[in-house]
Amino acid sequence: MSHKRIPKRKAAIAVGGVAALGAAALLLPHANASQDAGDTAAAAPRTMKAADASDLASQLQNLLGDAFAGSYFDTGKNQLVVNVVDVSGDQNNVIVQAKKAGAKVREVENSTAELKAAAQTLKADATIPGTSWAVDPRTNKILVTADSTVTGGKWDRLESTVQNLGAGTATIKKSAGTFKTFASGGDAIFAGGARCSLGFNVTAGDGSPAFLTAGHCGVAAEAWSDSEAGEPIATVDQAVFPGEGDFALVKYDDPATVAPSEVDLGDRTVQISQAADATVGTQVFRMGSTTGLADGQILGLDATVNYPEGTVTGLIQTDVCAEPGDSGGSLFTQDGLALGLTSGGSGDCTVGGETFFQPVTTALEAVGATLGDAGAGAGAGADEGVGAEDGVGGEEAGAGAGEGADAGAGEGAGEGAAEEVGGQEVGGEAGAARRQVRRTPVRTQAEQPVPRTRTVTASRTTRG
Repeated sequence: MSHKRIPKRKAAIAVGGVAALGAAALLLPHANASQDAGDTAAAAPRTMKAADASDLASQLQNLLGDAFAGSYFDTGKNQLVVNVVDVSGDQNNVIVQAKKAGAKVREVENSTAELKAAAQTLKADATIPGTSWAVDPRTNKILVTADSTVTGGKWDRLESTVQNLGAGTATIKKSAGTFKTFASGGDAIFAGGARCSLGFNVTAGDGSPAFLTAGHCGVAAEAWSDSEAGEPIATVDQAVFPGEGDFALVKYDDPATVAPSEVDLGDRTVQISQAADATVGTQVFRMGSTTGLADGQILGLDATVNYPEGTVTGLIQTDVCAEPGDSGGSLFTQDGLALGLTSGGSGDCTVGGETFFQPVTTALEAVGATLGDAGAGAGAGADEGVGAEDGVGGEEAGAGAGEGADAGAGEGAGEGAAEEVGGQEVGGEAGAARRQVRRTPVRTQAEQPVPRTRTVTASRTTRG
């Protein structure tokens, strides 16, 4: 698989094996023991990896209950920062326990419930195509963004809604680009003139090999190929878009398909050990069939995006660049954790912009799948160190870059999203409810494919 180019913003994954996320599970028991022993030195914030911070944040959310108001990873200090509210009645010393666990605890004004209420107000009063909002735990506010299409009365309506929420609750900014899904025509996984990217290989609930990609790709077409003029190799089983997510489960037609749990960077691979929840502040990497490898940071969680095709909720907001054809591509960490699937956003890899991703954990739960091979052979590719500065894809990157790369750009998801697939309308108008497309291809014995071995890797297909 050749990639169009390496983005100007160089991405480099540091040398190192896959880190075990479960290591952070030991922090809380140790913290409580330290508290009992009166070990005051343990109260200092602990330096940790982003993967450990994500696991610790989940534990502290359960421990703190209503006092928990979000968290983020401070990349400069390698520390987890946890927001808390109403700590005056902390009779159970949960704040002390959080500090003992190694987190930096910060008291803030807005509770999680108050920020969710503000998001509901935006949904009711300002669901305008070209807008988005997400919780930013670093500012303890809702970050509202409007693209270049939000002007005139639409802008006035949005601005008024944000102002009514109060300066201490929400902020608003303007984006130079236009929010859109990143599907296109060209070279990657193909269907009916649309081009997307394979996200992560998974095992479906029935044990068959499959992969995750963007839901707007899944509703655009049913059968997908690994080459522009090739025969289909996989069929959409479930797809959600717009609504409560942007994800699709696509099952390989051949049950003998080898679907490793890894992301291919062109000349080497990164082993994916497991899926994990995103943490604001974490450095992340995105791989896509158009722009190759790009990096950036997670900016917000539980994002709502009002695309022209409809509203999508529950996304991850980042500053990682992406372009048409990158839809469905992998969002992951240097430690081999799968975080998201590319949904859409604004801008490109020259000027940058806002981008949104479907959380992998939510998609896996919804479709009943498990991630790849659960980390078998993890670390096989990561130890070498990979990155765009090393020349991602080597000579292959850019080979045939212009060969159909831009052909049919924009034709796929936009037109396909309103088509009827399998007799059920998909896509639809703004605010449409969640829709699922479930397909189980039925073949007679004579139609069963001849068993063979095919290897397909995230963000890459066997076409060389």
